[in-house]
Amino acid sequence: MALDQSFVGRTYPPTPAYEVGREKIREFAEAVGDTHPAYVDPEAAKALGHPDVIAPPTFVFSITFKAAGQVVQDPQLGLDYSRVVHGDQKFAHVRPVRAGDRLTVTSTIEAIKTMAGNDIVDIRGEVHDESGEHVVTAWTKLVARAAEEA
Repeated sequence: MALDQSFVGRTYPPTPAYEVGREKIREFAEAVGDTHPAYVDPEAAKALGHPDVIAPPTFVFSITFKAAGQVVQDPQLGLDYSRVVHGDQKFAHVRPVRAGDRLTVTSTIEAIKTMAGNDIVDIRGEVHDESGEHVVTAWTKLVARAAEEA
């Protein structure tokens, strides 16, 4: 059954703050195989004009995807998560994520489509630091595959 189009534009409350730590940044950079020194060495980051180590650009995926869980778990929306696959991801950075940032994410449903029986939901996550500064916007596309006919 197609998802309700009236959910387009619905915004969910901001998440609790996530404190970005140097070790999390290092672990993420290592996991994705990015050896840029600004991700692990505070002096290298400072030489580039940053107050502390910075995170690889896709680091915020973990917190924005978790925030999108508010959308996925909304019982009124009725998305069948057991059939969901991750369709796409995009980021638009205002500034790099830095160690010490306390970030919140506000998720908004930007679009709902049905194609070939598959429900497609586009979620925008606006990431702000504790001072309210916009840090990055992340777009997540989720595809709930159509149920197979018996």
